[in-house]
Amino acid sequence: MLPFEFVNRLARCSVLLAVATTVCPGWCDGPEDNRPGSVRPIPPLGMDVDASTREALEWRCKAIRTQWQTVLSKSTNSGSPQVDSVAAGNDADQAIASLASEVLVFPRAVELALEFGQFYRPRDLEAASELLDEAARRITIIENGGRWADVVGIRDVNDLHTIVGGYESAIDGSYQPYGLVIPRGMRHGQREPLRLDLWFHGRGEKLSEVAFLSQQRDSTGEYTPDDTLVLHPYGRYSNAFKFAGEMDVLEVLDYVKRRLPIDEDRVSVRGFSMGGAACWQFATHYADRWFAANPGAGFSETPEFLAFFQSEEVRDRTPWYQQELWQLYDCPPWSRNLLHCPTIAYSGELDRQKQAADVMASALANVGIDLVHVIGPQTAHKIHEASKIEIESRMSQLARRACGEAPDRIEFTTVSLRYHRMHWIEVRGLVEHWTPAKVSATRDDTKITVTTDNVSRIRFDFGPGQWTGNPAGSIQVEINGQALQGPLVRSDRSWRWELERFQDQWRTATDDGQLRKRPRLQGPIDDAFMDTFLFVLPSGKSSDAILQDWIDSEALHAMLHWRKHFRGDIRQKLDRDVTETDLASSNLILFGDIETNLLIRRIAPELPVRWLPEKIHIGAHSVPRKGHAALMIYPNPLNEDRYVVLNSGFTFREYDYLNNARQTPKLPDWALVDIREGATTTDPGKVLRAGFFDERWQP
Repeated sequence: MLPFEFVNRLARCSVLLAVATTVCPGWCDGPEDNRPGSVRPIPPLGMDVDASTREALEWRCKAIRTQWQTVLSKSTNSGSPQVDSVAAGNDADQAIASLASEVLVFPRAVELALEFGQFYRPRDLEAASELLDEAARRITIIENGGRWADVVGIRDVNDLHTIVGGYESAIDGSYQPYGLVIPRGMRHGQREPLRLDLWFHGRGEKLSEVAFLSQQRDSTGEYTPDDTLVLHPYGRYSNAFKFAGEMDVLEVLDYVKRRLPIDEDRVSVRGFSMGGAACWQFATHYADRWFAANPGAGFSETPEFLAFFQSEEVRDRTPWYQQELWQLYDCPPWSRNLLHCPTIAYSGELDRQKQAADVMASALANVGIDLVHVIGPQTAHKIHEASKIEIESRMSQLARRACGEAPDRIEFTTVSLRYHRMHWIEVRGLVEHWTPAKVSATRDDTKITVTTDNVSRIRFDFGPGQWTGNPAGSIQVEINGQALQGPLVRSDRSWRWELERFQDQWRTATDDGQLRKRPRLQGPIDDAFMDTFLFVLPSGKSSDAILQDWIDSEALHAMLHWRKHFRGDIRQKLDRDVTETDLASSNLILFGDIETNLLIRRIAPELPVRWLPEKIHIGAHSVPRKGHAALMIYPNPLNEDRYVVLNSGFTFREYDYLNNARQTPKLPDWALVDIREGATTTDPGKVLRAGFFDERWQP
């Protein structure tokens, strides 16, 4: 099937899928959403938009894009002055093209709402028109030489001021929205760095880009601390800021840091409901990045929450590998990391989602931490006004005491090399993946003492000016009782050394040229969709009609749901059109097998899967070739800094959209699947065998 045919089918399926899906009464959130055979559509289908209104909105979107291209073309041809992108008086210029995201995020939002039927009330149509007005206004300002601050509307303010805009995602090039609250008294061109709070919004099944941007224009949110910027990431719709939503948060934070004076030592994470779940995740997985965390309600793990809140017992019917994968986002296994992130939890006394903080309180007690848990009296699922005052008082005190010095003591736990760093410690290899690895480290002027558990490779990394001990001489490392003499401290007060475990002893790490799992190249399948990727479709046809139909439908499903659930843009090519640039820059999502996909055929000798005439083998596991498929993630043999994925999009499916706690990886590093009965709302087929590759990427 040719790429343009896939695009046409995507457009047709976007609305047809929503219409055809069974809808349960009242937009359920409970046991009614526990039926995989009867899954309501998310996002829900909105109201009918009459043909003339639709046509007018589509025409305006096209007109804005045309006008933008004209401005861009004039700038390129005339060599006109470039546009300063920084509000804080920065003299560094940036090309007009860099402002595209701040303009085109608006027509993109309207186009997606039209594509997926996400207008739910007449006011939404008015909001769409207002956003297109804003895009046109910004183009005019850019034509007149306006700076980034002028374009987005930052000005001297005596009261709170909100702006909305967009940044370009490195994952798929899409323009993703954000909101930003500017504090009272901030001056245009201000250089003094400000505190910044990240605020994660709650679940909203109708929270389209149009709704989010309109809401952020009109609302300052739950908290507006003095002298504090509040950044509201969209997080790619309703996925609890996981996977691409997680990358969205980190990318938009970096985007804003490049444009406004942010105090790196005073950035916090906060949120409520689904946003509270996101806050627990970011606090425990990136504990060294925040001066404080303030999670409210939400969920902090998968099985207990689903049993309590959703009345869904999942342990007994969940495959072992999915239970292992719960650890990626379940926060209790990572709770020890909160030694590095002061945390103030909030729950309403009557809120069922108080369960999340109760679970974390128990986990923290096990590592010697007493959780500060502010409880709103006689309050259900909202933030009590008196509790807000107490919480903000505590947060302000923590902000005043924040400092950027690297600590002398580090306690770090991880279960995946996706999250490998805590201050000056990097875990770069695990003995056994998906088993908690622990590091305890202390330092003085000339020595680092460290104990590890389940760690095979570790790096000590002090950047320029970060080594605050003796400025000269070598540093001794005592690791698990073994003393080693390290390199000299460098003249800029930086110091780095990487060690590996070899035959039960530690030594300076070497590169033996063999494949190994390492940070950002450790799986599982979903990890490939947290960085730049490209769908690669087969140019050939399979002699197995069942396989051919499945390849077509799963490739279409992967692309449609990337766009529908992760609100992304589709990058796709035929196998024969993939370039060296693609190989260098992107994870490749390959559909087919050695018979149908030229790239799979090219790299097959280097993959741990064998397609024989009658069987498919992965390690000691095999299934019949006919009516079966291999799914996996593996380092690309043509570029081992990137992944290849076989026959899979992100691995959770329609049933899991109904509750954010279900949105966990559903497949490990590889799987052999019986596809004869097709895919379901939970699986790509019947998973017969599945597992993880070891540290050397072997079954």
